[in-house]
Amino acid sequence: MTTQELVAQIHKKQSFLCIGLDTDLEKIPAFLLEEEDPIFSFNKAIIDATHELCVAYKPNIAFYEAYGVQGWSALRKTIKYLNNNYPDIFTIADAKRGDIGNTSTRYAKAFFEDLNFDSITIAPYMGRDSVEPFLAFENKHTILLALTSNGGAFDFQTKKIEGKEFYKEVLSVSTTYKGAENLMYVVGATKAEYLKEIRKIVPESFLLVPGVGAQGGSLKDVCEYGMTKNIGLLINSSRGIIYASDQENFADAAKVKAKELQQEMKKELERLN
Repeated sequence: MTTQELVAQIHKKQSFLCIGLDTDLEKIPAFLLEEEDPIFSFNKAIIDATHELCVAYKPNIAFYEAYGVQGWSALRKTIKYLNNNYPDIFTIADAKRGDIGNTSTRYAKAFFEDLNFDSITIAPYMGRDSVEPFLAFENKHTILLALTSNGGAFDFQTKKIEGKEFYKEVLSVSTTYKGAENLMYVVGATKAEYLKEIRKIVPESFLLVPGVGAQGGSLKDVCEYGMTKNIGLLINSSRGIIYASDQENFADAAKVKAKELQQEMKKELERLN
């Protein structure tokens, strides 16, 4: 999917919502455990109920790898279901890979060619030759971890090197990578006050912003400091939507929560226009 196609979907749906599919067998409704593939059954129900309200889905790969072959099979079925039934949806493999050379190329092939995701999250710590192999794939997007919403982010990301915060160096250097036009960045919603500085370095790039809702991030603040004329934001919500209920009405409850966020986003888009 091209960036232009993603922007068109945002305008069409009046939404820049990304729903995280962090599917945990210990949290999904108990009656689904009787299904042949409870993970896929849960995902399918959530997708069918919410696809008109969001522009992206983000399976967190760890939640699938944790269940071995069963989990990987459910992931494969989930992405195939999305691509076949809702091809206008932007898909994100939240895999946080990051290795050099041929290893990165193999990771890219796994997620871009075999599973056919539109994008993947990458840890940039190993530098250029760990990122550029992902950027070599046409119309695929690499989402670098820039400034995350966890407490440990302050261990390294905001430390100064020769007077410049490390996350700013990551942003600046990454813009010189071959294929950098296909870069996006993860910036936590709980770090909304940093967005002004981030936009000075990557003024037009899309930002994937987790942390709105359950982690306390403010959608209004993120939009105020991070939105561009082409929107430039994907706001992720995972637990707050998919676990809105653990009863048989779980998909309907997820739709209600997704609708609440979509309506807030619609208002922000109206202000932009």
